[in-house]
Amino acid sequence: LTAATLPDLEAGPADRLTRVMSLDRLRTAYESEGLDLADLDVDPLSQFGHWYGALVAAGYFEPEAMVLATVDADGCPDARAVLMKGYDRDGWVFFTNYESTKARAIEATGRAALLFAWVEVRRQVRIVGPIERVSEAESDEYFATRPRGSRIGAWASLQSTPLGSRAELDERFEAFARRFSGSDIERPPHWGGYRVRPDHVEFWQGRPSRLHDRFVYRRHASGWEITRLHP
Repeated sequence: LTAATLPDLEAGPADRLTRVMSLDRLRTAYESEGLDLADLDVDPLSQFGHWYGALVAAGYFEPEAMVLATVDADGCPDARAVLMKGYDRDGWVFFTNYESTKARAIEATGRAALLFAWVEVRRQVRIVGPIERVSEAESDEYFATRPRGSRIGAWASLQSTPLGSRAELDERFEAFARRFSGSDIERPPHWGGYRVRPDHVEFWQGRPSRLHDRFVYRRHASGWEITRLHP
């Protein structure tokens, strides 16, 4: 399943108000009804799809935004926001520069954590597990769907390295724009996707008096075990 199209940023005040009211109703319903074991799908990817789909339908702004947490070879933790570009039975996918700080940490440890913090409806999803590169074919397929400027930017940006000025970046962009003028833009060898394969997934639902509902899925050889946690 691919991430949904972003909401229209040029929507008028009435449209934005409608979305806010819809999210308010969702938050109120979620907080009052809570979350019980009987409400959950046996598979965490399917359960994620239920929650994510409800936000897309309600017009939530960038429900695909997630925090990616890593630990580098020296044991130093780091976190940053990225955009989920798809999810399936195997896990959650995003794309980046393979020479970036995040990629170096990923390659060093092979582990990562994701956090979807949907604060407007008092829900969050936490995911922990091994992380690996997607196939080159999958990276090529997604790269071809990106706007032309974004594809040029993937060549122009030496992600995470020092930059003397914005003008220097703009000059690099223009140089690559000229290089690819009138031709297709292939995917740079240093750019592609990663997939987080979950070992455990936690679903958190905000409730009054800080008595939140928390359920964690843990992977076992026979399938997923679901446990309710203290808030």
